Amino acid sequence: MIHPVIMAGGSGSRLWPLSRKHYPKQFLSLHGEQTMLQETVARLDGVTNNKPVVISNEDHRFIVAEQLSQIGQLGPVILEPDGRNTAPAVALAALALQKSEGDEAVMLVLAADHVIEDVEAFHAAIAKATPMAEQGKLVTFGIVPTGPETGYGYIKAGATHGEAFSVGEFVEKPNLETAEAYLASGDYFWNSGMFVFTVGAYLSELQTHCPEILKACKASMSDVSHDLDFIRISKEEFVKCPDDSIDYAVMEHTSDAVVIPLDAQWNDVGSWSALWDVNQKDNHGNVTRGDVMTHDSHNSYVNTQEKLVALVGLDDVIVVETKDAVLVAAKDKVQDVKSIVNELKSQSRSEYLHQRFVYRPWGMYDSIDNGERHQVKRITVKPGAKLSVQMHHHRAEHWIVVSGTAKVTNGERTFLVTENESTYIPVGVVHALENPGMVPLELIEVQSGSYLGEDDIVRFEDRYGRIE
Repeated sequence: MIHPVIMAGGSGSRLWPLSRKHYPKQFLSLHGEQTMLQETVARLDGVTNNKPVVISNEDHRFIVAEQLSQIGQLGPVILEPDGRNTAPAVALAALALQKSEGDEAVMLVLAADHVIEDVEAFHAAIAKATPMAEQGKLVTFGIVPTGPETGYGYIKAGATHGEAFSVGEFVEKPNLETAEAYLASGDYFWNSGMFVFTVGAYLSELQTHCPEILKACKASMSDVSHDLDFIRISKEEFVKCPDDSIDYAVMEHTSDAVVIPLDAQWNDVGSWSALWDVNQKDNHGNVTRGDVMTHDSHNSYVNTQEKLVALVGLDDVIVVETKDAVLVAAKDKVQDVKSIVNELKSQSRSEYLHQRFVYRPWGMYDSIDNGERHQVKRITVKPGAKLSVQMHHHRAEHWIVVSGTAKVTNGERTFLVTENESTYIPVGVVHALENPGMVPLELIEVQSGSYLGEDDIVRFEDRYGRIE
């Protein structure tokens, strides 16, 4: 029985401004109707009935839970207290599965942000990999290259091993000349970062080749706590773990690594040009999402969230509009978007962290206006959800209900506020907001005060386990 393990970390900075640190690309609908995480799980239909073990972090835990709940696939979510690359992440999942399923459990390790168009070919490759994994092999999938790609690492095929090849070597991202030579030789595949192996085989190889990782992961898993659907591990122990990929820690050293060729229209959509590649194009080669008009423009990607975007007389460009930022880039320069993200980060700008709308476990809010001493938000609270019992030292709040019914705690009083009614929360007063109804609650919040930062929150009670 196959047990999916999905790595849902990463920031996806090259897909800014849609992808942000607090809401990266794996949680966005970039290729189909579902998010990339949901598509990753959905394409396992017919392979296994087991719900995935997901490796995530604190910032994204409620997004993971919400998106998997929407498709009925919420299983264990292991929270990494600090990113330590793929080898430790998979070790945590292996240790969790070892406890519940034993050493013979077969792990299918996937990233949450890949596109695979030919699902049938993907399933066939998994079917080939499974018996090899059960025989103790550590299987990876090598993508049959379609061009001299310089953005991927490569795997050199060695001797034939049934329907697979032994791994000759892993090589880093090459320059164009080297990539062309790899393609001409026919001996190289793109490194997909997807794996199939048993729990026991992976942990055994990790013990042999990188025991420091296994030791730290075992220590961090020896003191876990369960919070809703989340498994929290010891941060004190986990931060001692080396920061290594599976390739570096295990696959480059083991004698049991094999690679299965995969020709399934795979793409890791690591840039806007890659997203242009995998999406359906119009007669002029343009990919458009949202309210877009084009004239005398070709081979471009335009994505708009709110405004009409018109493209006139431009070829090979990327235009992405969000509520708080607009990106315009030459299609052959999109790898440099990361430089903009780094600059935003260095200036501590909010556009690096999140979009104007911010998701919370109880719903979301959209910051629609900001001033020196005021801020206006449109807040949506899910049915049955409740914000924390809290107070603020520096700001007062005025809530106006637009639709639905709010259950409000304001100091010593608790009462209902319905459509077109409002309430005022003075500075320093303990308060809470809850949606007791069956439909979403929408309200406008007007904040005023000397400091309006999100860190001006003192929580007294929170059903989602947040302490700050």
